[in-house]
Amino acid sequence: MEERERDRDGEGRARSARPRDGLGRPLPYGAEGVARQPEGVVRAPGLTVAEAQRLLDAGMPFHAHEVFEDAWKSGRAEDAGLWRGLAQLAVGLTHAARGNSVGGARLLRRGAGALAGLGAGAGAGEAYGIDVAGLVGWARELAGRVEAGERVDAAAEAPRLV
Repeated sequence: MEERERDRDGEGRARSARPRDGLGRPLPYGAEGVARQPEGVVRAPGLTVAEAQRLLDAGMPFHAHEVFEDAWKSGRAEDAGLWRGLAQLAVGLTHAARGNSVGGARLLRRGAGALAGLGAGAGAGEAYGIDVAGLVGWARELAGRVEAGERVDAAAEAPRLV
């Protein structure tokens, strides 16, 4: 078997060039994949929410997680917990839709716990119109169904952020 040289981005960092499907799973080189989210995009919070919602509605929670990750890394430090919690929910939905019930439920609960832990005083979710309490309830309910063996369709289960 011939080994491939490790894929690198323009700055020399390791980055797989393999195409991905809508749930972020790697496909064979040369296969038709879904366009990846560009990394490091700085967006206003409202644009972050809108872009993530678009991707969630399209059944692409893996890609939505990348949008939240950009906000978490480039946004205000006091909002990092919000974006990180939302990224965990998106990754939890990704794993659940891939059939990984253990990982999906675990990440949904971890994200719900992170968001619930923001407390009423944080205000970040409300400031951007995000229904934090609704998302916590959605994630916990979905985690229970996933653990019970229910199959998950990412687009059908996409949460409403606002």
